[in-house]
Amino acid sequence: MRYIEALKEGEHVSEIYFCKQKQSLTTKAGKPYDSLILQDKTGTIDAKIWDVSSQGIYDFEAMNYVDVVGEVVSFQGALQLNIKTIRPVSEGGCDPTEYMPSSDYDIEQMYDELLGLIKKVKNTYLNQLCGLFFIKSEKIIQVFKNHSAAKSVHHSFIGGLLQHTLAVMKLCDFYCDHYPLLNRDLLLTAAALHDIGKLKELSAFPENNYTDDGQLLGHIVIGSEWVHDAVRQIPDFPAKLKRELQHCIIAHHGELEYGSPKKPALAEAVALNYADNTDAKLQTLTEIFKVPANRSGEWIGMNRLFESNLRLAGKWD
Repeated sequence: MRYIEALKEGEHVSEIYFCKQKQSLTTKAGKPYDSLILQDKTGTIDAKIWDVSSQGIYDFEAMNYVDVVGEVVSFQGALQLNIKTIRPVSEGGCDPTEYMPSSDYDIEQMYDELLGLIKKVKNTYLNQLCGLFFIKSEKIIQVFKNHSAAKSVHHSFIGGLLQHTLAVMKLCDFYCDHYPLLNRDLLLTAAALHDIGKLKELSAFPENNYTDDGQLLGHIVIGSEWVHDAVRQIPDFPAKLKRELQHCIIAHHGELEYGSPKKPALAEAVALNYADNTDAKLQTLTEIFKVPANRSGEWIGMNRLFESNLRLAGKWD
């Protein structure tokens, strides 16, 4: 299979991909064309069908597997696939693992590590709360293991939410070892639950898109409300502790302009914000430099997320 991450300008492509998105548009001259996002497990590529009435263009929809023939071109600094022929193919003939991006790490092993960190939570109320989400609810557990942490940018793959949550918990556990000021029970619980709202904000694969709740509320509000409701199942859960936990969740983006309703006011909320941001940024860089063209040691150009020209550091043996 010719994976998207390995495509180069000027190549002729004849391959099956997953059509993640399809839009029917018109040019400035009024000519109809289709704009697609094609996907395999290594990434996505923008694709265009400029002649929608061509004999080789068959009817298909988004979320179809499609057999495409086309040419890879460069447009505004990014690769694009100009499609000459396209037809839908049966899902039965396609292995989903070749088309849906997934974590490089073993999902069950990551989940065991997450449960090990939850065991470090000694506060009986917080431990019970974690148990409601990560031990007692098979439905939540199965969705959580396979969910993505984002629509794009970072951890937007099967197992991404689990991988991100585990990394944030590990960082927070490290912080607690070095800064006695921090309440380990509160911080680890907040880390475990900080993105739980993404289970309702984003739909499962293959769609991996914003739900109505995601569009209207967002994962921070959803997560805070979900924790509020779960706490009510635990008798005598301290109201102050609930408020502190919810604060960590609603403040974990750190700044109002980044979507947090409140800025961090607790040391644990500050630590969670740094851990969340650290893992998000470094995973974003990991995914940027997964692309072969970006691993050459050359500058790759201005990146809008980092507002900087990027390249890999040299290897010094």
